[in-house]
Amino acid sequence: MKVQDILFIVALVLLLMSRRPIWYVWAGLVSLILAIPLFSGWIFFTAERLTWYAAGFFAVYLLFFFHSLHKVQ
Repeated sequence: MKVQDILFIVALVLLLMSRRPIWYVWAGLVSLILAIPLFSGWIFFTAERLTWYAAGFFAVYLLFFFHSLHKVQ
């Protein structure tokens, strides 16, 4: 397990505790923005991981979003 994996897990746990779904979108966008210079610098392993983390953040946001659609108000 690499350092970026641990940071992703810590960030995900903190975001789960905050219960603010829009922060998942921002975390995903930040991950993608950080991946851009890494791809241009040919650091593919970390850049690929960041894109997977962004997809994970977006997936969790979608889970919260679809759950809120089916919630009875």
